[in-house]
Amino acid sequence: MRRTAGLSFYRRKKKINTGVLKEVIVWAVEILLTVAVTVIVVSLFGFRISVVGSSMSPTLENGETILVNRFLYHLLEPQQGDLVVFLPNGNEKSHYYIKRVVAVPGDTVQIEDGMIYVNGSPVEEGEVLAVENALSAEEEITIGEDEYFVMGDNRSNSEDSRYASIGNVKKEYIVGKAWMVAYPWKEIRFIK
Repeated sequence: MRRTAGLSFYRRKKKINTGVLKEVIVWAVEILLTVAVTVIVVSLFGFRISVVGSSMSPTLENGETILVNRFLYHLLEPQQGDLVVFLPNGNEKSHYYIKRVVAVPGDTVQIEDGMIYVNGSPVEEGEVLAVENALSAEEEITIGEDEYFVMGDNRSNSEDSRYASIGNVKKEYIVGKAWMVAYPWKEIRFIK
């Protein structure tokens, strides 16, 4: 008579369903590959920074976190109207600056009576505030090769190319293009 309870050496071992095991392993490998590819793509092509100050208001506000495409300018040149992220004079100890490209290499810039003139024509800028202080751009400036004249959208509260401490930004100091606000969550949007 066979016992039904207690210790029995006659029990059969349960077989592992190899089909299910293979499926679980395939899913795990696919998830790990997806995470690895995502980490590599983000680290090679972009990064995030926080906006410091109100120089880009109303476009960007102090404390917002933005995503920066650092790959784009390896293929293309910055264009007038782009929001570029750069280190002033290449100073790696400084925080990143975010400014709008007003003029590109070969352009002339002059600020007169609160208006910005590029190549002699006034720049139409929508919501951007008027310029109160022309500073270095009071006289016409010609932008050099691989240089960009940049300004914050909040013209009266922006340290930008008008100031000697920043000047025209060399392309080598531009780390990427600001393309999306990622935080706070209710403010997520693409940047124009």
